[in-house]
Amino acid sequence: MLQNFKLGTKFNLLLVTVFLIGVLISGAALAAILNRNAENQITSKALILIQAMSSVRNYTRTQIYPQLKDRLITEPEFLPQTIQAYSAREVFENLRNNKEYSDFFYKEATLNPTNLRDLADDYEKVIVERFRSDRNLKELTGFRSSPGIDLYYIARPIVIPEQSCLECHSTPEAAPKSLIATYGRNRGFGWQLNEIVGAQIISVPASEVVNASRQSLLLVMAAVGGVFAVTILLINIMLRQAVVKPLNRMARVAHDVSIGNLGSEFQQTSHDEIGVLAAAFNRMKLSLSMAMEMLNKQK
Repeated sequence: MLQNFKLGTKFNLLLVTVFLIGVLISGAALAAILNRNAENQITSKALILIQAMSSVRNYTRTQIYPQLKDRLITEPEFLPQTIQAYSAREVFENLRNNKEYSDFFYKEATLNPTNLRDLADDYEKVIVERFRSDRNLKELTGFRSSPGIDLYYIARPIVIPEQSCLECHSTPEAAPKSLIATYGRNRGFGWQLNEIVGAQIISVPASEVVNASRQSLLLVMAAVGGVFAVTILLINIMLRQAVVKPLNRMARVAHDVSIGNLGSEFQQTSHDEIGVLAAAFNRMKLSLSMAMEMLNKQK
């Protein structure tokens, strides 16, 4: 079948085949690189947010709690503003009003929280237990499935750093009465100093990672496709000028010579392979002309 195609068509088919193979191989490698790059970009943003929430936690522990802890004894209801997890969660919810961070979610997933809002689900419990089993593990990232959505998450352990943190979490008897009145005696107690009790988890829809990677991949592949199209166009122009047209001229001269018109000349306009071929055809035409003259003399 290929024998019936013109030289330019064969050459274009070869170029397209090589291009498609190259795109399949490089596209797969590029997709993996861009996907990893998208993960790194979102992880960097999430790490900044986690650091910010850690600063909020520290500010609440060192500045807010000392100012309000006496009121925990006299107030009939507990003041959640004294709790680090509550402050961080509320600050993050305000941050989510910014469109840039509206798809991010923050949770201090805790195994035994005072507030059930912070209770770790089954998947988050696995994350916390991994931190508890390996004290050297400082960070986890990955993908997880959630009802109706897939999430990409980054997590860091929550450790009880000071004895003051246990004033509300050691035993019900030692806890402020307002805390017991608000949350009861059955949750959030028995914590130990330096114990890992939970994990700070920031998550974002996995589609954010996929879409960012896909957009970059499409942009790069579009650029590659454009370069390839221009390359094929230039190669075709060069092929037509340097190969196809000289060959067509030689074909016409060869046809004229074959029917006895020996006055036609094979034009040698270059010194490349086409020029060498034209010179060879001219020598052959000269030999044919001399042979014809000798044959005519013999007659």
